Amino acid sequence: MSPEPFLGTTSHSPVRHHILSVLVENKAGVLARIAGLFARRGFNIYSLAVAPSEGHARFSRVTIVVDAESAPLEQIVGQLDKLVNVVAITDLAPSDAVERELLLATIVTDTANRTPLLDLLANAGAAIVDVDPGAVTVMLAGTPRACDELERSLETFSGVEIHRTGRVALPRLGEPAPK
Repeated sequence: MSPEPFLGTTSHSPVRHHILSVLVENKAGVLARIAGLFARRGFNIYSLAVAPSEGHARFSRVTIVVDAESAPLEQIVGQLDKLVNVVAITDLAPSDAVERELLLATIVTDTANRTPLLDLLANAGAAIVDVDPGAVTVMLAGTPRACDELERSLETFSGVEIHRTGRVALPRLGEPAPK
């Protein structure tokens, strides 16, 4: 039985997502084949994160957040499973997963907005990671919802540049392994 898709809001619009954790052989072209599969089938990738896995250079873990409305989950998993370098696929329901994302933002600062910005960052749990006389770069490593909220709050400031990594996720501890 597949987990229900995430029903929430990001970027001010309702979305339906599934989180796929895909263990792949760390070989040239694997990510291109995965992206090509999604493009050919018209599946929409909401976010994608990849890095070496479990301390081995032999495997990488790819976290793909898929738009559940672009194709049935079973079709997506079936197509991924046909790729030679795919070792394992886990469908994670958001309620059964620990999800995190990194947000970096550079904000232009002056004497008028510095105090409100510092208050906002403290309330959000964000940290200042770089400073110069006219700007700060901040970081928030948190849930996708926390990153969404900080991003919305920063819209009131001018001169904001934001970059987000996309989600990474693992099953919650103590949960039965997803099928």
